[in-house]
Amino acid sequence: MKFPTPQTLESIAVIIGSDYVGEPSFPVFGMNEIHVVQPGDIVFVDHPKYYDKALQSQATVILINKKVDCPIGKALLISEDPFRDFNKLTRHFKPFQSANTAISETAEIGKGTLIQPNVFVGNNVKIGSNCLIYSNVCIYDNTVIGNNVTIHAGTVLGSDAFYYKNRPEKFDKLLSGGNVVIEDNVELGSLCSIDKGVTASTTIGEGSKLDNQVHVGHDTIIGKRCLIASQVGIAGCVLIGDFVTLWGQVGITSGITIGDRAVISGQSGVSKSLPGNQAYFGSPAEEFRKKYKELASIRLIPEIIEKLDKLS
Repeated sequence: MKFPTPQTLESIAVIIGSDYVGEPSFPVFGMNEIHVVQPGDIVFVDHPKYYDKALQSQATVILINKKVDCPIGKALLISEDPFRDFNKLTRHFKPFQSANTAISETAEIGKGTLIQPNVFVGNNVKIGSNCLIYSNVCIYDNTVIGNNVTIHAGTVLGSDAFYYKNRPEKFDKLLSGGNVVIEDNVELGSLCSIDKGVTASTTIGEGSKLDNQVHVGHDTIIGKRCLIASQVGIAGCVLIGDFVTLWGQVGITSGITIGDRAVISGQSGVSKSLPGNQAYFGSPAEEFRKKYKELASIRLIPEIIEKLDKLS
């Protein structure tokens, strides 16, 4: 997430009320999570296990809960609670804007696009040409939709990331300042839910088709011409390549990568990254031939036990 205008280290420290290490005029251009940071970004870290990863990342400002040696060319923001202060920055630079109309006056809608009754279109939404959006679709602020996109009834684009810190007294929510991007020629079935990114974009690639009741978590990127069947659940920060097929009720854990042209059979559970150009099934999902050999071996166990009993 880039700030509307460049900031300084000192000005950011004033917003969150923190100390800092570095030149007061040190430039700050945005804020992002660790997996999408760029030079000029702030990243937060609140556990010693991840200090080195954050300090060595591309981020040039590290919001951290301990004063440590600052890498050359970077700056630190010293905070008692980096999670809380990251939320403060999101709230400051991407405050919630209430809606006054069903279709915001700030929305941009392309030529030939048809929007059925009872659709909500939020602030600063951009919708391309020749789209068809059915009743009861909800499009949150800052969503970007390409050309020739069809969205069926009841689908929600841009709901908040499912991201919480488990504190002793409650679950504390990380605020979402990202958005959703739907590229050209995508079709989304009814009752799909596509969460916005925490600081970046959740993206559905060109030509991909999603069946009914598909969930896509925050910051996930789905490549072009993917086919995703009903009731698939994809967690946050997943990278799915091009031409991937996910059949019904596949479940995918967070932070993994699925390679181009992978095919995953229905009800499979994906718990690790999978190379492309192969077919998978099972839970945990494995390559077809390997999984079939495992199942064949399991079926032989009663026979083996019976033979061992006769020998004993």
